[in-house]
Amino acid sequence: MDRHIRFDTLHNFRDLGGYRTPDGRRIRPGRLYRADSLGKLTEGTEDWSRFLALGVRTVIDLRYPWEIESRGRVPDHPSLTYHNLSIEHRPYNQAALTADVHAGPYLAERFLEVAEDGREEIREALELIAKSAESNEGPLVFHCASGKDRTGEMAALVLSLLGVDDQTIIEDFSLTELATESLLADWRAKNDGRSPQWPDFARAPEAVMRLFLAALKDRYGSVEGYVTKALSVDAKALAHTLRTALLEQPPTIYPALTYRKATPADAPTLVHLHDSAALWQLARGIDQWKPGAKNETHFRERMQDGEVWLAYMDDHLVGAWELWWTDPAAWGPRPEDAGYIHRLMTTPHTAPPNTGRHMLAEAESRIAEAGRPYARLDCLSSNPRLRAYYESAGYKVVGEQRAKDGGTGSPYAVTLLEKKLA
Repeated sequence: MDRHIRFDTLHNFRDLGGYRTPDGRRIRPGRLYRADSLGKLTEGTEDWSRFLALGVRTVIDLRYPWEIESRGRVPDHPSLTYHNLSIEHRPYNQAALTADVHAGPYLAERFLEVAEDGREEIREALELIAKSAESNEGPLVFHCASGKDRTGEMAALVLSLLGVDDQTIIEDFSLTELATESLLADWRAKNDGRSPQWPDFARAPEAVMRLFLAALKDRYGSVEGYVTKALSVDAKALAHTLRTALLEQPPTIYPALTYRKATPADAPTLVHLHDSAALWQLARGIDQWKPGAKNETHFRERMQDGEVWLAYMDDHLVGAWELWWTDPAAWGPRPEDAGYIHRLMTTPHTAPPNTGRHMLAEAESRIAEAGRPYARLDCLSSNPRLRAYYESAGYKVVGEQRAKDGGTGSPYAVTLLEKKLA
């Protein structure tokens, strides 16, 4: 499941379902959404039909009244209950900030201001979310303009009360990075083609949420402490209501995965999947993949020179990988006796258990079908956890390449692993 719901005019509409809690439960999919401005929806369009098909019953608009007046709100509909709760009280112009302003500390400080200034509206929003969840009347969506800052802060509070860990909350915030280019294009279209002065406009670096959560906990001890002390709400009771209504045990049996070879038309999807996985890594302090490092051209070239495969559970994309037939950068000149597996990617939080292992087995099967007796891959020497994962799948370390050139101009060390195929 891709938590981004596809619309033509909305760029940051996301399902909060699928995130896990430490006790093994997950947030029910299709119950709680976060979004950019629903004022971009127009009755009679395909986007409006897509939105109504989600069954949303409650909309919480976190923007200022003047934003709604000038830029519109979600259209009226008999199925919808609409609430405007402007949680931000001190407006500021992000587009006009200068390059010396660093997004992490600056926006974290703004988030803390909102947490203090918007207590009344935040309390009401949390109570509405809990009431909607408890009544089971239908999904709820909360949104602001870009679905990044005000929406991100509200999502962090809700996810924390549901028991989701900080790393996942940080990742959820940073997923706006997947919409940054579209949000920038919208801004330019409204401003005569000009670009914002601030380089970090529409960006959501993980440092923002990490610093905000640390500051909130430094001041109140925890998110629950903030809810109790600042909002005058019984945090334990609120969390119990949310968890009872919105958490579920994940399935114990999943459909078998199916596979197909990617075509050039799949390149945008592969970029999206790669960047989602990269943001997952960054939220966990793993210095490996970077968002934007692999573009559509990369994946199309890999299809020309080798193969790229997609994995599905029912109709939902859950992973992908590249299969190369030569890899001189890591392995040097070799006879045609192996296939080389690269960029094994799964959809964070929503792929079924062991998806990576199933995809490895499928890749190995494809290599064997090509008459090659070895499967080979490499991983960063600085990532022992990934090395252990591949070793548990039957791969053996056969060497080190201390200066692999991955085309970035910065050589790096990798561990070489090989598996003899039956």
